[in-house]
Amino acid sequence: MDTLTDLLDGVRARAALLHRSIMTSPWSLRFAGGAPLTLLTMLEGQGWIIPTDGEAVAVGPGDIVIARGLASYTVADDPATSPQHVITIAHYCAATARAIEDGGPAQDSRTCGVTESGSAILLSGAYQGSAGISDRLLDALPDILVITDDEGCSPLLRLVAAEIARDRPGQQAVLDRLLDLMLVATLRAWFDRPERHAPVWYRVKDDSVVGTALRLMHGNPAHPWTVESLAVKVGVSRAALARRFTAEVGEPPITYLANWRIALAADLLRNTDATVGSVASKVGYSGTFALSVAFKRRLGTTPSQYRASSPPGQHSS
Repeated sequence: MDTLTDLLDGVRARAALLHRSIMTSPWSLRFAGGAPLTLLTMLEGQGWIIPTDGEAVAVGPGDIVIARGLASYTVADDPATSPQHVITIAHYCAATARAIEDGGPAQDSRTCGVTESGSAILLSGAYQGSAGISDRLLDALPDILVITDDEGCSPLLRLVAAEIARDRPGQQAVLDRLLDLMLVATLRAWFDRPERHAPVWYRVKDDSVVGTALRLMHGNPAHPWTVESLAVKVGVSRAALARRFTAEVGEPPITYLANWRIALAADLLRNTDATVGSVASKVGYSGTFALSVAFKRRLGTTPSQYRASSPPGQHSS
């Protein structure tokens, strides 16, 4: 199993918030829902993604945006347009709800806005809770990334756009799975770019010396790996592995392994109900104390404190 598959294997949208917003200029929406990941695209018209910190990013028809993290951001027809509506998970279609209350025109249940047509249609899909999304994956992404229409996600986008306009039995399940597929396709397109945005676990070739060493550590992080045992497995000297690994990855093999184990432990603490002792065993530490020492040294908090600080509802068995 490649590392991206491993990181995405547990990602499952559940009751994801998928909607389209119909707007006429000037328009501006402030997204303050706190979702770990949101996918957005302009089905019609053009817009701008304006993060709280950072420069505005242009988005054309068919471009797909991934917004990462809990920080708020704005989507608007122009960076200078002030937000007219605030969208949260608690009230994702406030404009439509108010229109229905006031006796105005009602769109289908997944369309936000009160006009029958507009110069811009924004489609958004937000994951709720952790949805199995790994911290190791989130850490590899910028706050805002954009994949253009010509980078290969158009067929999936057309499926989502067609499904979201319907109201049929099983629609939520279909949209959840389509959102997962869009996430995978968008991430692959992003990581495959010539600019090499990809993290080291994606860009190193699997059949290379370093790629083989990474695959061994990722596949069995609990094994008591040493540079010597890894070198034997990949068929080079200890010195050669250490030199090549550090040159390609940016840190020595055992330092990388220690960081990977802590990242994996953080995922298990956030997304499962496994005991700290069980997590320690799964990631290669002799017990709770050993994991706690390493965890605090790298993340500045203990495993128990980290779990307690996770938003409610993120733990699952």
